[in-house]
Amino acid sequence: MKKFVAVFFLFLSIVLFSQEKKSKIGLVFSGGGAKGFAHIGVLKEIDKAGLKIDYIGGTSMGAIVGGLYSIGYSGEQIEKIILETDFISLLRDQLPRSSNTFFEKEFGEKTFITLPVKNGSIGLPKAVSKGQNVLNFLLELLASAEGIKDFKKLPIPFFCIATDVENGGEVLLEKGSLPLALRASGSFPTLLNPIILDDKLLVDGGLANNFPVSHMKDKGVDIIIGVDVEGKLVKKEKLVSIVDIMNQIVSYQMYRKSDAEKKKLDVYIHPDIYNYSVVDFDKKEEILEKGIIESKKYTQIFEQLAQKQGKIQKRKKLNFDDRKYLISKIEINGIEEYTRAYVLGKVKIKEGDSISRKEITNRIHLLSSTKNYERISYELVEKENTYSLKLKVKESSGNANLKLGMHYDYLYKSGVLARYSQKHLFNNNDLFSFNMILGDNLRYSLNYFVDNGFYISYGFRSRYNHFRANSKFSSFTAFPNVSSINLKYTDFTNQIFLQTTFNRKFAIGIGLEYKYLKATTETISTGNDEETIFDNSNYLNTFGYLKLDTYNKKYFPTKGYFADLNFKWYMASSDANNDFKSFAQTKGTLGFATSFSDKFTFQMTNEAGFTLNNVDSDVFDFYLGGYNQNYINTFVSFYGYDFAELSNNTFVKSEFNFRYALADKHYASFIANYGRLDSNVFKDIDLFKEVKSGYALGYSYNSFIGPIEIKYSWSPDINQNYWLFNLGFWF
Repeated sequence: MKKFVAVFFLFLSIVLFSQEKKSKIGLVFSGGGAKGFAHIGVLKEIDKAGLKIDYIGGTSMGAIVGGLYSIGYSGEQIEKIILETDFISLLRDQLPRSSNTFFEKEFGEKTFITLPVKNGSIGLPKAVSKGQNVLNFLLELLASAEGIKDFKKLPIPFFCIATDVENGGEVLLEKGSLPLALRASGSFPTLLNPIILDDKLLVDGGLANNFPVSHMKDKGVDIIIGVDVEGKLVKKEKLVSIVDIMNQIVSYQMYRKSDAEKKKLDVYIHPDIYNYSVVDFDKKEEILEKGIIESKKYTQIFEQLAQKQGKIQKRKKLNFDDRKYLISKIEINGIEEYTRAYVLGKVKIKEGDSISRKEITNRIHLLSSTKNYERISYELVEKENTYSLKLKVKESSGNANLKLGMHYDYLYKSGVLARYSQKHLFNNNDLFSFNMILGDNLRYSLNYFVDNGFYISYGFRSRYNHFRANSKFSSFTAFPNVSSINLKYTDFTNQIFLQTTFNRKFAIGIGLEYKYLKATTETISTGNDEETIFDNSNYLNTFGYLKLDTYNKKYFPTKGYFADLNFKWYMASSDANNDFKSFAQTKGTLGFATSFSDKFTFQMTNEAGFTLNNVDSDVFDFYLGGYNQNYINTFVSFYGYDFAELSNNTFVKSEFNFRYALADKHYASFIANYGRLDSNVFKDIDLFKEVKSGYALGYSYNSFIGPIEIKYSWSPDINQNYWLFNLGFWF
């Protein structure tokens, strides 16, 4: 009842004031993160009433929504933009996997925490993301205002607020780059990195002035409409964690200042968003609806104000900029360690190209995926019907980081991955990474790679791998009465290689390899209580490979192709068993994934291996069984059979994976695999002879620490079944 009376008297005062003169209307939006989506409901109602806004200002999300409206987007258009945008991916700086380097596709994507390392000390990141995707988003949407450096000259004059990190003071932003100003005002602490503008380090304006009504008052407007999406201080009963307490402390000053600002408003609108948080981006439809419901209570006021402005005009829609720009010149500012050729080689833009803003964003993804830049922005400046592309980059100050991952499976048991990476170890194009896996089976891998892009690159790899397993190892014919052994397996491999990549999809390489293999068991005694040695030799090999990876995701892909074709020639050996003869092996994997709907995906993977020449040692047979995705050498997964239960000199295998998305990141799957092993599976061209089969039913959850999977596996060929479980990224 009180709210109705207040609205009535407000309506009456506006009518009386409006009869005296034509009113200038100011609109102020508060910050509030995801709750700021409620602002859009007010804009839609203002548009319906035909009310003309003469000045607009805001903070954080209020600044972003207000900035879009100020350049000409309607409330309805902004709503469409919000609904079509994946804000979770945007705020996390998630990039399409196609933009990752081939090195990252092959050796990255195994960790969930990244910590910067500087001067030998491990630090903490400034925020969850650098905010490059947010900036790209704004650069595209605000294209029509690109040349306007004074925000008073926008279709609707505009200002926004940021906070100076050094002193906590508020910074009024009304000149310069509009996308950068909005990016600064919306730099929510812990979510987005601070941003440097005019030598000031800026974060979210909500910390200094979340509801800048006073600044609007200074603009000389007659009536100020304010939309407030702030929450309220929490009662002591709900302050149950350090995060709750810190949020409460930060909110004291913000809410006190906002309370004073509210008193200067003529129209105060506060949607009922108390049950939502600043990070509820997945509830945008609900928040939008709350804004619409509340704004309808002010329809009469908006209509009355519009009538007093004179002729009511329907707001024109601003068309999204999807045209092609002919690039006649490319300028790059901010280059220090990385050359102009490096930047242009990554973004793949050259003079004479015709390119849209959306395409420019995709090319920026290619550059930002290198992790070498804090910020990348651009402008298109018209020059005689062509355009000069002005790229401005700010290179990252840190070249090293520590990444952490974790995993558990039935073969390697528990493991924690600590990955140290450093760029520019010896020259500008190199990348060094060292993976140490601590747990039940100690392992490591080292990679040093000099990336020359399309030209010949080179590198060095080293790997130590060790595990124990109860294995069938049925191919060890010297012990026909032993059905299972406790296998100890050690691999130490070092490679030098040359490689070239194409479009971040293909990699072709050749190299030289030193490998030490040791396979023993204590299950079978030699008579002196010593372990039986299957192999304990050093090998010198040459190898070549061809790889393709266009999967859109490392885990649970929904589209794309994959290929990994390898050839290896074992040239020489220290030969522990004195029976070594030079031989070669080839092994290949071909796969693809396709989706028939948003929920249903089919993935097929074909594998084959072939040993050229007769090899006396059983160690180089192909061993099928188990479900791991981190097998090395000649071990291959095969559902329905135990680890390494099937073996022979050659094999072919096909796996069919039918996957259904139960909900976001939750999957149910049915897997069928079929295979054949023989001394030569191709000798009689009957690939369907003596086919082995296995099946699995499973549930998977794609968590932030990696896949969590539980599967029931069985084979109709034999009377056995298995429960399979793994947790975390495979490494």
